[in-house]
Amino acid sequence: MSEESKVVDETPPPPAGDDASSSKDKGKGKAAPSEDLAGAVPGVDMSQPVGKLDKKTMDQIIRMNPSLKAETQGKDPAAVQKMLETMKLGELLAGMATGKNAKDMASYKFWKTQPVPRFDDNPEGQTEGEIKQGDPDKVPKEPYPLLDGFEWCTMDLLNEDELIEVYKLLNGHYVEDEEAMFRFAYSSPFFKWALMPPGWKKDWHVGVRVKPTEENKKGKLVAFISAIPLTLRIRTNVVNCSEVNFLCIHKKLRGKRLAPVLIREVTRRCNIIGIWQALYTGGAVLPTPISSCRYYHRSLDWLKLNEVGFSPLPPNSSKAKQITRYALPAATKVDGLRPMEAKDTAAVKDLMDRYLVRFDMAPQFTEEEIDHWFLSKDVADAERVIWTYVVEDPKTQKITDFFNFYCLESSVINNSKHPVIKAAYLFYYATETAFGTYKDNNAMKAKLKARLNELMNDALIIAKGLNFDVFNALTLLDNVLFLVDQKFGAGDGQLHYYLYNWRTAPIRGGMNNKMGVDDVFGSGIGMVML
Repeated sequence: MSEESKVVDETPPPPAGDDASSSKDKGKGKAAPSEDLAGAVPGVDMSQPVGKLDKKTMDQIIRMNPSLKAETQGKDPAAVQKMLETMKLGELLAGMATGKNAKDMASYKFWKTQPVPRFDDNPEGQTEGEIKQGDPDKVPKEPYPLLDGFEWCTMDLLNEDELIEVYKLLNGHYVEDEEAMFRFAYSSPFFKWALMPPGWKKDWHVGVRVKPTEENKKGKLVAFISAIPLTLRIRTNVVNCSEVNFLCIHKKLRGKRLAPVLIREVTRRCNIIGIWQALYTGGAVLPTPISSCRYYHRSLDWLKLNEVGFSPLPPNSSKAKQITRYALPAATKVDGLRPMEAKDTAAVKDLMDRYLVRFDMAPQFTEEEIDHWFLSKDVADAERVIWTYVVEDPKTQKITDFFNFYCLESSVINNSKHPVIKAAYLFYYATETAFGTYKDNNAMKAKLKARLNELMNDALIIAKGLNFDVFNALTLLDNVLFLVDQKFGAGDGQLHYYLYNWRTAPIRGGMNNKMGVDDVFGSGIGMVML
C-alpha cells in the first residue's frame, strides 16, 4: 500500500564544502519521523544493536512502536533486553517517531499468527526461504466467516459499475496524510492499469458488502483488498508470488476488525492456486520489514504546493525565491529522447533485466508485462496513467536509456482553490551507462550519477510540461544518486517492504543512519510498488 507524504524541510542544502551535519533544521513543516528520537541519542550509531543503549532510550523506542510494545508487554526486563539486542536502532526508527499509521495491539496479535519474521528473529543466521511450507489440503474451501450483516463478494473490474464502486470507496476512505490534509484520488483508468496486468485473477479482487436490503438490493461496498501475480527475484531466489495492495475499509467500520479477515481471505484465494508468498508495503511498522525507503518530493509548481500546505516556506526565503529555485528549462536536453513505442518493448526489457540484476530484490517482467506497465494504448490523454520515454542512439538506433513515471492525484481536503494535487511518481528506469568499461567502481558510479541526473532532469521538464505539480520518488533503485542534485526534498512518509511467508536478510533501503539519502551504499530495492 502506498503512503501519503509531504515535504518536511525544503531548506536548500549547504553550499559545497560545508558540513551538512552541522546545519540546523529550520523548516516550518512537521519534524521528519526520525528527528525526535535521533536527537535523544546524540552521537549514537544507528546501526548499533538497541541493547547497547540505556534503558530510558529503549523504553522510548518501545513506547513509540505499538508492535514492539505488544511483543514486550508483561515480559521480564532481562528477556526484553535480550530480544532488543538483536535489533538495530535505525530499523526501529523508520516510521516510528510520529506514531504515524500505528496499528493497534489487536492487529499485531494477528500478525503473530502469520508466517512472517518476528522482531527478535535473526534472519542472517537462518536459511533464506519459505517460513512455512504450503499444504494444499489445509486450505479452506470456503471463505472465512464475516460479522453478521456483511458478505463477501468478488469485484468484477470489467464491469464499469463495480469498477466505479471500488474507486469511490478508495477515494473516500484510503490513505491520508497524518493531518488528513491530502488523500489519494484514484481514477478508474488507474485501477484498470494497476489491478489488471497480464495474468490477473478476478478472484483476487476481494470485496465486502453490507448484506442486501429492500432499499439496497446489491449491498453497499464497504471494504476491499486486491492481489496481482508477480514474479519476484529475492537475491538468488525467483519466487512466484502475489503483490497485495489497496486494503481499504470504510471509516465507519474501522473498529470492526475487518482488516485481518480481508488479509486471510485474499491469502486463502492465493493459496488455492498454489501461491504461498506475497509482497506488500505500508507506512506502519509491523513484523517485520525487510527494508524501509523514504519518500522525496520535487516541487514543479511550488506556489500551488505551498498554498495547499504541502510545501512549507523555508526561513530566510521568499515565495519568489522558491519559485525561481524550482524553475525548469522549457525543453529537454538528452539527444534521442522520445516516447516509447511498441517496437521498443524487447529492447527495453533487455535493458531493464540487466539493470535490475544489480539489486537484491526486483521484479522479472515478461514482454507482455512490459507492454502493460510501460505503454498507454487506446487511452485518451485525460485518462492516461503512465508515460515512458526511451533514448535512441541516432547512429546505431539502439535503445540506450529509458525512464517512466505514472500519475496519481491526491485530493486536497477542505481547499476550495486547489481541490487536487497532480503528482508524478517515478516508476522504473535503466541506462547502458551502468555497463560501461571503467577503471573502478567509483568511476562507474560517477558516470552513472551524471547520466541519471541528465535523464531525471528531462523527466522533470516533461512532467512540468504535462502540468504535474510535484514529482515523487523513493530512496530505492539508484535514486540516491540524483535526489539531492535535482532538488528533491525529504518527505514525512516512509514505505516499509514486507514479505509474507519468506525469510530474508534485511535489504538496504537507500537511507543512511540519519534517515537521509545513502549515497555511499545506495539501495538494494529494485521493486517499485504502486
